[in-house]
Amino acid sequence: MPSPTPWAVLTGASSGIGRALAPKLAARGYGLVLVARDAEALGSLAATLAVPTRILSLDLSAPDASARLGAETAELDVGLVVLNAGFGSAGPFLQADAAADQAQLAVNCASVLGACHVFAPRLVARRSGALVLVGSVLGFQGVPGQATYAATKAFVQALAEGLAPELGAKGVSVLCVAPGPTHTGFAARAGMRMGRADAAEDVAAEISTAIGRKGTQFPGLMAKLLRWGVLTLPRRLRTFIFGRAVAGMIGG
Repeated sequence: MPSPTPWAVLTGASSGIGRALAPKLAARGYGLVLVARDAEALGSLAATLAVPTRILSLDLSAPDASARLGAETAELDVGLVVLNAGFGSAGPFLQADAAADQAQLAVNCASVLGACHVFAPRLVARRSGALVLVGSVLGFQGVPGQATYAATKAFVQALAEGLAPELGAKGVSVLCVAPGPTHTGFAARAGMRMGRADAAEDVAAEISTAIGRKGTQFPGLMAKLLRWGVLTLPRRLRTFIFGRAVAGMIGG
């Protein structure tokens, strides 16, 4: 039988939305498996949480990442999985580093798919639980200047939409959340200048509230503005608008 206080697996927990989300999941009574590469940052986060925690320092781009994630949590009653880890790049595709793009594909897509293969059967066996995939508003169209990142988030969006009815019929909710620009470490790593953006704390609060829902949620004010102001436009026009916005943020 499922435990009354199951565990939550949270990837990308060391910074940004993931770090802001951890205490909110703890407040809901989950024990937390905190996953990221930075063990020191995970340790400092765990020290602030008044629930059982486990730290898993893991490079999600590694081929065996999903197997390790499954093995390290095998004896836990996992009732929630939040696949938040991801990173992006910005700039002309012809100037992109191919190896970095492959790593981005591995973290943003392959690790998400692998984790779904690990945890979906376990959630179904419980006949309850939730799977949350973190996408992006950029995942609804191609984006010049962030072609690879937008494509990875399109994969996440489509995967969540496909899994939702399959797993929903077996008692597991599947939610995709599509934030807009958010103040995290993302922009610095991608080499972008972030203008108006949501606070990670605000985005995390909305994600926490949405757990257990189905479909796609747009957490944060910027995501909602983009949803109604841009995502309702024809796809080609969205590509143009987002491309211009990205060019402005990278000075191109």
